[in-house]
Amino acid sequence: MEERIPKLWTYEEYLRLPEDIRVEIIDGVIYNMSPAPSRVHQEIVIELATTIKNYLREKKQPCKVYTAPFDVVLVSEGQNENQAINVVQPDISIICDKKKLTERGCLGAPEMIIEVVSEKSPAHDYVRKLNLYNQFKVREYWIVNPYEENILVYIYKDEIGYSAPKMYTFNEKVKAEIFEDLIIDFKQIKEAL
Repeated sequence: MEERIPKLWTYEEYLRLPEDIRVEIIDGVIYNMSPAPSRVHQEIVIELATTIKNYLREKKQPCKVYTAPFDVVLVSEGQNENQAINVVQPDISIICDKKKLTERGCLGAPEMIIEVVSEKSPAHDYVRKLNLYNQFKVREYWIVNPYEENILVYIYKDEIGYSAPKMYTFNEKVKAEIFEDLIIDFKQIKEAL
């Protein structure tokens, strides 16, 4: 019996896809993005991104905040960018190393990523992306679940990666660990929905 070898997608092939097709590639496997996110999903992304951007501007931080669609190409050591097999579009990416910014997005791991869970594909954020961001050493990863009204915060630690997350509710304030004093009040976000 002939063994079938699955095709591994690369960033080079990703760039040749029609612009109206939204996909991500994780470990060379292509995943269709969900249809347009819900209104609540979009409002949470806007509230978080605005709060973070205002903080960065006020504190004169050199970091940039981007919302999807924004390509994050995760390359392994010594790997050519075009041969990368991990291309994602996080809901929110915070990049502090401006050398990682390209015309198309980010080449390398952002310092912080926030994903707002989609009702149709929660495993994508809780499993696939968690493992991917751990592998590429994203320093801080938040999973915001509007359906359960909770937030999981993963902090990357050298030698061990992500350990058990800190869990918060939409009635609490959450401190971003990568910044000295960025605190996001999810109760205010909940009230704005």
